[in-house]
Amino acid sequence: MSDVQPYRLFNVALARKTRLSPHLTRLTFAGEEVAAMKTGGPDQRIKIFFPNEAGEPSALPDRPDWYSIYREVEPKLRAPMRTYTIRHLRAEQQEVDVDFVLHGETGPASRWALHATPGDRVQMAAPNALYQGAPSGCEWNPPADLERLLLIADETALPAVAGILDELARLPKPPRTEAHLEIPYTDDRIPLTSWPELDIHWLPREGASAGTMMMAAIRRTWLPELALAGAAPVATAFAEVDIDGQRLWDRAAPRSSGFYAWVAGETAAVADIRKFLIKEKQLDKSNLALMGYWREGKVRE
Repeated sequence: MSDVQPYRLFNVALARKTRLSPHLTRLTFAGEEVAAMKTGGPDQRIKIFFPNEAGEPSALPDRPDWYSIYREVEPKLRAPMRTYTIRHLRAEQQEVDVDFVLHGETGPASRWALHATPGDRVQMAAPNALYQGAPSGCEWNPPADLERLLLIADETALPAVAGILDELARLPKPPRTEAHLEIPYTDDRIPLTSWPELDIHWLPREGASAGTMMMAAIRRTWLPELALAGAAPVATAFAEVDIDGQRLWDRAAPRSSGFYAWVAGETAAVADIRKFLIKEKQLDKSNLALMGYWREGKVRE
């Protein structure tokens, strides 16, 4: 089965919508093909193809070269592609939940999510259940001896954080966890799984610039070197990232360590946090997952 691809295309239809908060809504997609979908982790990324400018739904063939075919389509006729996180997958029931951030009519994804009705169809590129190789499209990779966890995210990464918390809550002894979650407004808080050693800090922007609260939070949170006074700083290299020309995507490769940080959100904010953790605080970057999910003012597929 060497020709089986890790990702494949799925044809799905909107089954229902569930409003989670003023700016967050859950779209449940259904279809027979979802039975062949899987996830590799709680922050599993997928691609969704929305109708093009003419309102025509994506109709890419499910074959290994689908992306090449997609890129050959004239831009005006091409289906806009955006990245999302699987929130829940119920493969046996042929359903998958995807949580959307609603920001009005400003983009094809938010516009579609606002106006779509049950039965409206889209295509997804998601993990293929027949593929037996290493999972891809997920960055959650904590050390086996995890004791302290730091999560920092904005609303675009909230579905991934929610999935991470769900997974940790099932452990016999979840790690001590601090989560700083930036959201548009106070009313955008949503219920999350909890346990005694989990501290969740909601950070409503209330009109402030994206990333403002995330950047402030990192400077007041617990970090290993503050707890280990006198410990020698970790020798770690720091390389600047051109946040407008490069994708900021630092994958963790944890060695034995009780600490792990997972940070995702607006790229400029994540870059600021990255610089603070690695250059200023001298934390071992192998224990840091730092992802720029989006860049304010730019469109990224």
